[in-house]
Amino acid sequence: MASAGTKPTFVIHEFQSFGRQFIVSSSAIKRAGFPVRADSKPMEDTMSGMMEGKVVVVTGAGGGIGRGIALGMAAAGARVVVNDLGVSMSGEGGDAGPAQRVVEEIRAAGGQAVANTDSVSTWAGGNAIVQCALDTFGRIDAVVNNAGNLRDRMFFKMNEEEWRSVIDVHLHGTFFVSRAAANYFKDQESGAYVNMTSTSGLIGNLGQANYSAAKLGIAALSKSIALDMARFNVRSNCIAPFAWSRMTSSIPAETPAEKERVARLQKMEAGKIAPVAVFLASDAAKDVNAQIFAVRANEIMLMSQSRPVRSVHTGEGWTPETVAEIAMPAMRGSFFKLDRSPDVINWDPI
Repeated sequence: MASAGTKPTFVIHEFQSFGRQFIVSSSAIKRAGFPVRADSKPMEDTMSGMMEGKVVVVTGAGGGIGRGIALGMAAAGARVVVNDLGVSMSGEGGDAGPAQRVVEEIRAAGGQAVANTDSVSTWAGGNAIVQCALDTFGRIDAVVNNAGNLRDRMFFKMNEEEWRSVIDVHLHGTFFVSRAAANYFKDQESGAYVNMTSTSGLIGNLGQANYSAAKLGIAALSKSIALDMARFNVRSNCIAPFAWSRMTSSIPAETPAEKERVARLQKMEAGKIAPVAVFLASDAAKDVNAQIFAVRANEIMLMSQSRPVRSVHTGEGWTPETVAEIAMPAMRGSFFKLDRSPDVINWDPI
């Protein structure tokens, strides 16, 4: 953040222009039509009051990214339901301590929060989490679906339990908690969902068939929620976070490439995700819906969504032979590489 008396400088990467980089002052951005704060207050001050009077559920909030978001929501004036089972990274065990410790942090800073240890992975658990907000604070205004687990395994070795465990927590959990809040949002004609996706799903990654499928499913679910709930002034957006946390600490670091990736991840603070989550949950984001943002240290990236990139047709229809001889050669220049997330987003965090 710029010091008093100086203008903040922004770097804009236009990826469709082959990564060309523009360095401009805030005044230049303003002239280009981008709103910019006139002051240069610290981040804590700029978030202050954005969520005043609102009640937010944050799942998986006992540590890492979820903890940072819960603290950020409270700092912005929200009353927070801190949901966390306190389980291991693979989803085993249970401990109320992590959620309660975050609640105590919030209360020590003058905020209001309550701990909740219901599971997102069941219909009953999702309803209980939302009911906790209603019983404690009398309303619900936003849901941050952050709860997650990992059971990484190469696809040809993955078993049914490893598959179901990750789908249950990530994809089913996002649906259950979101669905539990939907009727309240509908009746009050307001509400916001912030859903955690991942570039492992949006782009791809090795050894994460379960996680990638769940995270891409969350992006699709978020879009469907946005479409179905827009008529009630309810928004649904996604964040694909990059941060060093308990979950990412399990990433292998044996090869030089893996070590480089882990070293890069270790530079990314979990707390850096919170400002975007707070914004998306606030009324300031009333015109932001059905978007996917990747957040990586001090970078915010708007992610593309699937659209046709090339088309070919014939009045006579296709045969397998003409598909091979005409259609595929016509499209091959636009084929996507078999990339992993770190192959695509491969620069050092800013």
